[in-house]
Amino acid sequence: MKKFLASAAITALLALPVTAQDAPTADTVLATVNGTDITLGHVIAMQQMLPPQYQELPDNVLFDGLLEQLVQQEILASVAAQDVTRRMELGLANERRAFLAAMLLDDIGLADLPEEEVQAEYDAQYGSAGAVTEYNASHILLETEADAIAVIEALAEGADFAELAQERSTGPSGPNGGQLGWFTAGMMVPDFENAVFALAVGEVSAPVQTQFGWHVVVLNDMRDQEAPALEDVRAELEDGLRRARVDAAITELSAAADVVRPEITIDPAVIRDLDLLAD
Repeated sequence: MKKFLASAAITALLALPVTAQDAPTADTVLATVNGTDITLGHVIAMQQMLPPQYQELPDNVLFDGLLEQLVQQEILASVAAQDVTRRMELGLANERRAFLAAMLLDDIGLADLPEEEVQAEYDAQYGSAGAVTEYNASHILLETEADAIAVIEALAEGADFAELAQERSTGPSGPNGGQLGWFTAGMMVPDFENAVFALAVGEVSAPVQTQFGWHVVVLNDMRDQEAPALEDVRAELEDGLRRARVDAAITELSAAADVVRPEITIDPAVIRDLDLLAD
């Protein structure tokens, strides 16, 4: 009979529903240091402030590391709080001010961008832009016009342009055969690019003088570069729109703020006088 009752009791216990552990909340206490609770919310808030390279760490590494850091910080802070200096008070005020300002700017800058706003910005920047001509050129930089003429004569006799550039050019592109890569109007000094624009592909220029010296230029190739697709420049456009939002918000809020600046004269060097912060 006793065995039956024991068996029945076990069966009854097994039949009871299992109560799951309550789901964690921001207020879930993870540690208590000298009477101060460190919660899951504290860990999450700290994680959000980490630089991108740390965000890639595994969750368990982040969780353990952040909790341990918060515990250590609370230990140190509780000791420091026993003797808060004027310098510390001012530093805390600055940190609070900077944090709140950064949070507001994040809310403004990171808010969703309507697709029509992105499209309008793309149209404004690229919609009316035609194809842009790109040029690929090489040059040999020389000290005198006579040196440039000598190089042109050597090229006319069959010398290799890249080899001459490596041997005689005084410019940084010399070791690379004088290659300048692809560029568009406005990227080179005017006299140089005007000489390039006047060349046919494969043609060598007459001596060209700029503030850097004398150049002998060959136009290697040219092409028309069409406006980029929206998706290719989306990130750039969105970054610009977000910066514009932030700038506009700062301007608007600054205009509405009541800012009073007393008319006093301060020697700027006083910012290095730490004695002023002494208690």
